[in-house]
Amino acid sequence: MKITEHIEQAKKTLFSFEILPPLKGQSLNELCIGIEPLMEFKPPFVDVTYHREEFIYKKHPNGLLEKVSTKKRPGTVGICAALMNRFKVDAVPHLLCGGFTKEETENALIDLNFIGVQNVLALRGDAPKNEGTFRPEPNGHEFTKDLVKQIVGMNHGRYLHEETETGFHTDFCVGVGGYPEKHFEAPNMKFDLKHLKEKIDAGAEYIVTQMFFDNQKYFDFVKNVRALGIKVPIIPGLKPITTLGQISMLPRTFFLDMPDALMDELEKCKTNADVKEVGIAWAIQQSKELVANGVDVLHYYTMSKADATYKIAKEVF
Repeated sequence: MKITEHIEQAKKTLFSFEILPPLKGQSLNELCIGIEPLMEFKPPFVDVTYHREEFIYKKHPNGLLEKVSTKKRPGTVGICAALMNRFKVDAVPHLLCGGFTKEETENALIDLNFIGVQNVLALRGDAPKNEGTFRPEPNGHEFTKDLVKQIVGMNHGRYLHEETETGFHTDFCVGVGGYPEKHFEAPNMKFDLKHLKEKIDAGAEYIVTQMFFDNQKYFDFVKNVRALGIKVPIIPGLKPITTLGQISMLPRTFFLDMPDALMDELEKCKTNADVKEVGIAWAIQQSKELVANGVDVLHYYTMSKADATYKIAKEVF
């Protein structure tokens, strides 16, 4: 079922979450055991992130460097198929511009359509760790709106190397990302919202936000998005802080602010256990306020670890 259909049919706020493909060497069973407790809250869909190919430079005895491809995680398509089979939920794979050609994107979409996936989240993706700026692959997409157009085109039977529409139509519901505190590359919020509207105009049907810790920023974001005439669902993304390192890492990585009240409590923490207790309590408070304001879905970034999200969901759903 499509995300939009789940939302239309829901009688209360839905619960969903995102997982990472496990590192190579780990099994599907380990992944499933890790997230199985969250199935108690009947998520209608689960997001599965996509990780672009990574490279290392291997030095040879003659001093020359060889660029070597490494793959640290199994493929998203296979994980989606396994989750759908085991848990009977809709899997939502992430599709990236970065690291993929248009042909590779089309092939992935053909595979996803074949296994019955009906939803995809289209994202540009970040630059590789060893590169300062994002650069698309040759014959790849530079902007998310163009990736959305390719997916929507396949929904209408348009494939890359077909001169006319084929009789083979996919039927994907396309989501895109939104940034309550703006994307870090955008010079201001107005510019960022302009690009968000372009993604919606290209055919995206729902928005999932980057994590935030101040609900007012989400409420302001929704107000500004609606002012542009965008009517699609806007799903808030949440993440509990669980370690001391995340206090500085999350703002640095995702370019977001911590509210004063949250930081006042985190500054008292001496251990990861202390931080986790504060983070869970804050996320419960956030979640309850969002539910009270009628959000369609609460979407949690779990990093494939269920314990903190389970405690939050137990209090909220």
